[in-house]
Amino acid sequence: MLRKLLMTCAIRLALSLALLMPTGFSSFAQGADTSSEAILNDPSAPAGGNPNGNLTIVTFFDYNCPFCKKAEPDLERVVKEDGQIRLVYKDWPILTKASVYGARMALAAKYQGKYDAVHSALMAIPGPKIPEERMLDAIQRSGVDMPLLETDLKNHADEIDEMLKKHLAQADSLDLRGTPAYIVGRFRVASALTYVQFKQAVADARKQAAKK
Repeated sequence: MLRKLLMTCAIRLALSLALLMPTGFSSFAQGADTSSEAILNDPSAPAGGNPNGNLTIVTFFDYNCPFCKKAEPDLERVVKEDGQIRLVYKDWPILTKASVYGARMALAAKYQGKYDAVHSALMAIPGPKIPEERMLDAIQRSGVDMPLLETDLKNHADEIDEMLKKHLAQADSLDLRGTPAYIVGRFRVASALTYVQFKQAVADARKQAAKK
């Protein structure tokens, strides 16, 4: 299994960043695609920001992770202000059973073009260990078509579960230990970041890309 890193470096804000292998990653789940292409450019994964941006950020998160929620507004702010970032969402529900429920609901909303609305609603619920009932209430108030959501959740159940398994395998292949975790360009950042730290990570990733 490939675990070797091309190099290890630190950005000025004392973030530990490990440069990703450009040719792919190890597979920890039989049949799951953990290639760099699948991690960065899977067309089935929800994405935001600029689809034609010159930098990709991948976020691995859990709807019951308070650190994910704390970092989310700063991440979204940087993506919006920069204008050249493509943001890829990797639902990685590892904390509670309700986390899986929330991830499935958000991914089901993708089929009606409402992933962003449900994602934002779930991330806005403060605190950890949010039960399914509170998640459902937030989803209902997000503006999503609930009957259609339930239909899509049922009709696309296998696709949604396969996506969650794939995200788990991809996180394992990157040796991630918990949420949140980010891929910023070709760097891995295994911690929550502030606005300033996101800005610095983006700048460092672009500098690294310019060296190619």
